[in-house]
Amino acid sequence: MATKSIKSGQEGICYLVGSGPGDPGLMTLRGKECIETADVLVYDFLSNSEFLKWAKPEAELIYAGKRAKEHSLSQEQINDLLVEKTRDGKVVTRLKGGDPFLFGRGGEEAHMLVESGVRFEFVPGISSALAGATYAGIPLTHRDHCSQLTIFTGHEDPNKPESMIDYEQIAKAPGTKVMLMGVERLRAICEALISSGGDPKMPVAMVRWATTSQQQTITGTLSTIADVAEAAKFTAPAVAVFGTVVNFRNELNWFESRPLLGKRVVVTRTSKQAGKLSSRLHGLGAEVLEIPAIRIERPEREDLERFAKMVVDAHTYEWIIFTSPNGVEHFFEAFYKIRSDAREIGGARIAAIGPGTSAKLSEYRMATDLMPEKHVAEGLLEAFKKEVGSIDNTTMLWVRPKEARDILSHGLTEAGVILDEAIAYRTIPETEDPTGNMKRFREEGADLITFTSASTVDGFLDLGLDISDKTRIATIGPITSETVVENGYDVDIEAEDHSIDGLIEAILEEL
Repeated sequence: MATKSIKSGQEGICYLVGSGPGDPGLMTLRGKECIETADVLVYDFLSNSEFLKWAKPEAELIYAGKRAKEHSLSQEQINDLLVEKTRDGKVVTRLKGGDPFLFGRGGEEAHMLVESGVRFEFVPGISSALAGATYAGIPLTHRDHCSQLTIFTGHEDPNKPESMIDYEQIAKAPGTKVMLMGVERLRAICEALISSGGDPKMPVAMVRWATTSQQQTITGTLSTIADVAEAAKFTAPAVAVFGTVVNFRNELNWFESRPLLGKRVVVTRTSKQAGKLSSRLHGLGAEVLEIPAIRIERPEREDLERFAKMVVDAHTYEWIIFTSPNGVEHFFEAFYKIRSDAREIGGARIAAIGPGTSAKLSEYRMATDLMPEKHVAEGLLEAFKKEVGSIDNTTMLWVRPKEARDILSHGLTEAGVILDEAIAYRTIPETEDPTGNMKRFREEGADLITFTSASTVDGFLDLGLDISDKTRIATIGPITSETVVENGYDVDIEAEDHSIDGLIEAILEEL
């Protein structure tokens, strides 16, 4: 029967969730819900670290990864852990690569939960048996080639007295055959299939790290694929596809043609803001490591009180200047706590430093009256002189971060502006590593690091992460580049258009 926590009376439940083959876009909506509601998240080696971002800040994250000859926890320890946490009244999400019931050990874990009398649910996932072939451009079935699919494992329990795999039946079965795991035994398995009647000339493809930016595919025949794999130093995790459908790869290979495939790129924006840049890079084939160098926090009490007063008085200014999307967000969050109608902002005209800030203003149904060609403070000063003319005795409110450069305030003041500066937020160096990406960067490095502000440069270096000579640096503009150089590093790529789109374009031109 279901158990309840002695302390809270809350009934626990364990969700056994298939996380798919690696591409976070292949996680099911139900699986995402289970991650978001989990008190405890127990995850595998093959589960994409991006999924950890969906967990609640207070969720307990437990790595239970298992790879060849390396087990962080034994299966028995994992079983006991799931039971213990669920009995404590927790919502436990067990995140398993692929599908928990397809050559995984979801059945064993569920059986233990049943015996222990705790509630559980299964959430299927997309298996690499299906997605691996698809991302390699191989249709598993085709009207002109096959109407049958056989899936088998190349890795059995080493404690079994004898193999349960009937290679003769597999060799004789018509249609496509897919093997999960078994890379280390590939030669023996191919020889067993040939000796059991398999066609030595049967096309074979092997897909490594399927659906991720590290995806690699090799092809051969049943008699040659082991030699090809050894020559390529091909290692697990991989899925093998046997059959004439492999020949379709030559014309249907869609995923591996992406321009940034195989590149590992670090994104240093805040967790909240990283989405657009990360999504674009991922869509171009890159493996994205989000390592937020900074986080955004509210101003200290004195600044916050002053900020609130200026928001109240916003309608009294002739111009309101926004130099970041964060400033826009914090301003209107405060504005709509006080006002109920956007028109109460009065006749104030709005200046935005760049397209990202302007786009954020549009979310609040606010038009941008002035935006410089160069998306930096100096560009904004030039735009005022060129588009507005004399700004002597003009009242302006600058919505800014605590750490903003003073070049804008000096320039406006020298031009005779009556300027008030409203500190809307602070940028604080990030110190947490919730996804483990800092550890991965230290151990594996990256091909490219992106910096979108001077504060992300300072914050990243404050994390104590060394940037090797092999890692290239891309910045969103000259101010950010200046900070990189001041810290002793060279800038390899600088966006001409100082925006996320401009940064992406510059990266594509150079990589």
